[in-house]
Parts: sequence; structure tokens; C-alpha cells
Amino acid sequence: MPELTITDEDFRLGDEPLQIISGSLHYFRIHPEQWADRLHKARLMGLNTVDVYVPWNLHQPHPDGPLVLDGGLDLPRFLELAAAQGLHVLLRPGPYICAEWEAGGLPAWLLTDPGIRLRTADPRYLMPVARYFSRLLPVVLPHLATRGGPVLAVQVENEYGASGLGDTVYLERLAALLREGGIDVPLFTSDQAGDLADGGLPDILRTVNFSGDATKNFETLRKHQPTGPLMCAEFWSGWFDRWGGGHGTRSAAEKAATLDEILASGASVNIYMLHGGTNFGFTNGANDKGRYRPTVTSYDYDSPLDEAGDPTEKFWLFREVIAKYAPVPDEPVPAAGPKLDLQGIRLPERASLLTQTVRLGMPQRADRPLAMEELGQDFGFVLYETALPTAGTGTLRLAGVRDRAQVFVEGQPVGTLEREGQESALSLRSPAAGARLALLVENQGRVNYGPGLKDWKGIAGPVSFDGEDLTGWTATPLPLADIGEVSYTTADTEPGPAFHRGTFEVRRPADTYLHLPGWSKGNAWINGFALGRYWSRGPQRSLYVPGPVLREGVNEIVLLELHGVHTPVVQLRESADLGTAE
Repeated sequence: MPELTITDEDFRLGDEPLQIISGSLHYFRIHPEQWADRLHKARLMGLNTVDVYVPWNLHQPHPDGPLVLDGGLDLPRFLELAAAQGLHVLLRPGPYICAEWEAGGLPAWLLTDPGIRLRTADPRYLMPVARYFSRLLPVVLPHLATRGGPVLAVQVENEYGASGLGDTVYLERLAALLREGGIDVPLFTSDQAGDLADGGLPDILRTVNFSGDATKNFETLRKHQPTGPLMCAEFWSGWFDRWGGGHGTRSAAEKAATLDEILASGASVNIYMLHGGTNFGFTNGANDKGRYRPTVTSYDYDSPLDEAGDPTEKFWLFREVIAKYAPVPDEPVPAAGPKLDLQGIRLPERASLLTQTVRLGMPQRADRPLAMEELGQDFGFVLYETALPTAGTGTLRLAGVRDRAQVFVEGQPVGTLEREGQESALSLRSPAAGARLALLVENQGRVNYGPGLKDWKGIAGPVSFDGEDLTGWTATPLPLADIGEVSYTTADTEPGPAFHRGTFEVRRPADTYLHLPGWSKGNAWINGFALGRYWSRGPQRSLYVPGPVLREGVNEIVLLELHGVHTPVVQLRESADLGTAE
């Protein structure tokens, strides 16, 4: 493919001017067997480019381990599929990506050094970044436009101006690492209009992010960058949801009008998101602007392509707008795919979580509760256990709940403490000196934006009962990356969190949505694939099930229900329930 160059007026691809019309989609939020479909629909909407983040935490889950580049993390294959559709790529390798993704893509193992200063020139941070780039960039180089690949440009960091850190040396060092690693295509930065002064570098293209008021935002960009092409690197087509809120939607007509305003001005654009996808497993992020707010499993984002990849009203309106400024393929757009409908799926087998921990994690002993990062763990739960020193009623206090602690005495549930509600104490009765106290703590998503990125999980501080600090702890990491060793029975009646398992038959696999009426909170797997979290708090009340997860014949479903269910029955329906629109 021709190379991208930047002039004082525009982008040029070879000798021709290029108006970049791009859309974001994240390979790590899409089942890999569906990548080609989503990229094909991107081209059919009229896009000439796609924009994609790279999640450091998934690609390098261990500091000294090799990069993970298979299955749903096969970045080279994704780039090849984009090229096969004739699409250019804007690559955003971070190391920080935000994206409403766990820790903004930063790996949890960085936090094993409590003094580390993330997103700065602190050597304790920059050295791991340099090691990561030394492994990632050789994978990317064959796909650069300068070598005949689809990658036109690469972003330096991500919305750094909003960090409040102002470490220009850090940004310069990142740019140097990219160049030293062989990245010879143009570099760019992206920031919201109010952050442009602190997020850019001389001689590197600045771009601006916004949801509306295109003319005003481009005027602000011009004040910081008098020449060069104008570009909105994130035109927010929708928004994300948090547990306990409403389902965020944005007017399709209003967004189409803003897109028209952008393209009519001659500016380039990247639509964030073209297709949001799903925070499968435990990968959602969180925000904390005075109160911790975890993001839901769905990342539908009210996008032109919905969570199942089907065109929405925005798709058609955006396509009409794009057709005014660029050629749109004269090809039929695939209709919404078939969806599976199965009612009354029973889950008759059960396994108490508290009796299965020896199958799921290796206990570690310490005088104090060890944080999840100290246990070498990124996602999931930790079970903390110790003995209560005295009998009688008293107050249990936790210095830091990160993020949700279920409390048990002698195996019986006695209460829940939530970081979101800023809860840290509850009254309980110890039946005898030496009674067993257990705390099941869930990481509900590390903060992905703002000053709270150093977000240790588990219990972050001492625990006391009636004023006496508790010691002699056992901590069992429960990442739940593999639940295949859980042993089920139809006779299990232990109280508290439990796995529930059942099977169902499928004649012809297709996309579907798992609905969980009567269930409270937990996680779901089908055929070992982690669909994500569910919570009756809403707004989301269904989980997307990609068709490739299912198989013809018998399929297995497992739910980890944290509180209890009266009737262990679930449904697969043809449509999603993402909650009441805000």
C-alpha cells in the first residue's frame, strides 16, 4: 500500500490527497471468528480505515513472559484481515489506552512496586514499557505501510493531556522508543480540546477528540497546530454504561449531522466506536471521580454496528453522510444475522465455591491480607481466611475494600461491603473464639482513567474485629481463568456463592443473548468461554453469546452465582436487554 505523508494542508497517500474516514473496533472485544465480518461491514459503511488499540495487559500477562499472540490476541492476523478488505489501519499501541478497559491496558504486575509512577519517565515504569515495545514492535513492523502493509500511522500514548502529569520527557521517550523500534510511519497524539496544550509534542501531529461542536473544536486545534491536516481521532458515536446507571444512547440524527460537519470541513475522522463489542471475562474497566463506578460487560456503545455486529440506524445514516464525500461500495450490506432462541435451560448441578477453592487456586499465608497484585494475580477473586479472636458480637472493619467483599463466619454469609458505597464496616457475631472468618473479594475492574490508575485489588490494608487487628491470614487467588476442575453434584446445598452447571442442545449455532431472570450477581461461561459478569443491579440484563462459542449438539453452561437463586433456569433469546435508555 502507498505510504502516508503529512503536508501543511492535508494527508497524502502517495501522490493523492487522503481524507481519512475511520472507525474504531477492538479485536480483543470481538470473537476472532467474527473479525472478518466486522471489517467487511466497516468497508461497506464507506470507511477507508479502521482504528485499533493494543491491550498491553492481555498481550503480556507476565513481566518476563513472551507476548500472547494467538486466538483472540492474534494481532498480525487481524491486520492481515483489515488489509484483505482494502482498509488502512491507525494503530494505538499505548502503553496506556484507556478504552474503558481494565487499568487502561496497563498490566497488574506493574503495581507490585508500590512506588511506581505510572505514565511518567519513572524508570520503574519506562523500563517495562521499553521491554514490551521491544517485543511488540517487531510483530507490527511487517504490517507498516512503508513495508506494504495497512498501518498508516501510530499513536503516541493516549489522551495524555488529561492525565495531569505533564511529563513531556515521558512523551518524548515514548516517541523515541517507537522510532528506535522501527516505526517509520507518521506518529500522532490525540486529546480533548481542553487538554491539547499538555498532550502533544512538537513535530508530531495533534488530533482532537469530541462528541459535537466540530467547528469549535477544530478552531481550538488550530490554535495549537496552525498548519497540517485537521482530524478528530475520536468522534464519540455513543457512550459506555456503568452498573447501577442507565443505558447510554446518543441521537443517530444528531451524530450524523456532526459527522457531516466534520467531513464537509475537509477534516479527517475516526468514529469511536464503529463497533464496540464486549468486555468478555473480567476485562471491564472502571472510573473513580470521587466514587468508584465499574463499567458493565457490554461495550455496545450505541455504535453503528451493535454488540452482535448488526447494522443499526446509525450505520445507515453514517453511510449516507459518507457517500457525500467518498465512494461507498455498491454492494449489499448483510442483514442482521440469525439469532438462537432457547427457553427453560435448567442448571441442576451445583458446587459451592468455598468448598472448591483447593481446585482453583494455591493458598498463601501471611500475617496480613495480601493484595491481589502481591499474589501475582490480575483478574477474578481472592478468598481471605483467618480466625476471629473472641466470641460475641463486634464490628468488623476493613481498611480498604477493592472492590466488593462478601463476609462469612463459619461458612455462613453475614454481609457484603462495597467500595462503590464506600462501605468498610459491619457488625457480626462470632460464635466462639477461633471461629473461621472468610472474605471473598471481587476485583470489579481496575480504574482506567484519571489519577486512580494505581488501583490495587483485594484487601488494601488491615482488618480488625472489635478494634483488634486480625493476623494469621490465608489468601487463595481465584482468577477463574480455568474452571474445568470444579466438581459438581446435584446434592450440594451449602449456602453462599456456588457454581451452577447445565447443558442444552443446539441444532444450528448462531448468535444469541443469555438472559438471567431471578439470578443476582456473578459470572457466566458457555463451553468454557467467559462471557462476562451479570448483575441484577442493571442496566444490562443479558449477556451477548457469540455464535462461534456454541457448537452443534450438546453445550455446557456454567454460572458462578455469588448470592443465590431460587430456580436455576436461564434463557437464550434473540434480542439483548441493555436496560432503559438514558
